[in-house]
Amino acid sequence: MAKPRVVVTHWVHPEVIDLLGKTCEVVPNLSRDSLSRQEVLKRTEKAEAILVFMPDTIDEDFLDACPALKVVSAALKGYDNFDVEACTRRGIWFTIVPDLLTVPTAELTVGLLIGLAHKIAEGDRFVRSGAFRGWRPSLYGAGLFGKTAGVVGMGALGRAVAERLLGFGMRVICTDTIRKECGFTHVSLAELLAESDFVVLAAPLKAETTHLINAEAISRMKCGSFLVNTCRGSVVAEPAVAEALASGHLAGYAADVFETEDWARADRPRTIASALLDNKEQTLFTPHLGSAVDEIRREIELDAAQNILAVLNGGRPKGAINAPAGK
Repeated sequence: MAKPRVVVTHWVHPEVIDLLGKTCEVVPNLSRDSLSRQEVLKRTEKAEAILVFMPDTIDEDFLDACPALKVVSAALKGYDNFDVEACTRRGIWFTIVPDLLTVPTAELTVGLLIGLAHKIAEGDRFVRSGAFRGWRPSLYGAGLFGKTAGVVGMGALGRAVAERLLGFGMRVICTDTIRKECGFTHVSLAELLAESDFVVLAAPLKAETTHLINAEAISRMKCGSFLVNTCRGSVVAEPAVAEALASGHLAGYAADVFETEDWARADRPRTIASALLDNKEQTLFTPHLGSAVDEIRREIELDAAQNILAVLNGGRPKGAINAPAGK
């Protein structure tokens, strides 16, 4: 009897291939680059399972071309690039890995906040330039102690960030339309923007959060405040941020995520605005490193693989977020 085919769209740790390979025919991507949609479709047209990542998109057309699919297993937490309802109608499980990304992303968020406030990247460039000759009264930044941090979104990531910021002696306030009992002072978004020295975004990308931080919202922020985004790029209107930095209304912007990554948006920008990239003094950027901790990525991939094996063995995957028709 032929083994079920499993397509893995991006590079994973060898242990993941070994685990799946015990009972499945694995079609891996051994490179560190994304495959074209056409290539993924070609590999998946007879597959029973696919292990997907953030650059992937699963929609009606994709599912129509892959009628044998039983499970789409996402090695991620946010899933707006994937049509879960279409999977459900076709009797296909859709699974995520909800918990493992929280801690490393919270750590990176705090790192970006500190790096931005203390001008760490700018200082690094200055030292490497060869111009450093010892201490001078320059590159003065902002401290965290005694300042107010406003966290937008108090899911697992928002709570983890808030807990860590308390350790720096910060006052932490938050806003969330769903989770108001979070153990922190809850205020309206308008109040949070007006009171915060640092605004940290930890909200999921939905219709109501797309461009939540736009020109109007930024105008409500304190002059000289900082903005940090490690949730999803499109929660922010990047051109508005660039303008606020240029005017001096915002002191700095740090991000690990960008609008160009949100593939489900047909109108997404195809590049990061040059006005942001060229502004090296007021920005600090990382290439979506939120969960880029080696042991954590291995665990995420293994959890996603276990979700696939559960379905192929006739069980219910622990990471399921849907109830497929007929299941």
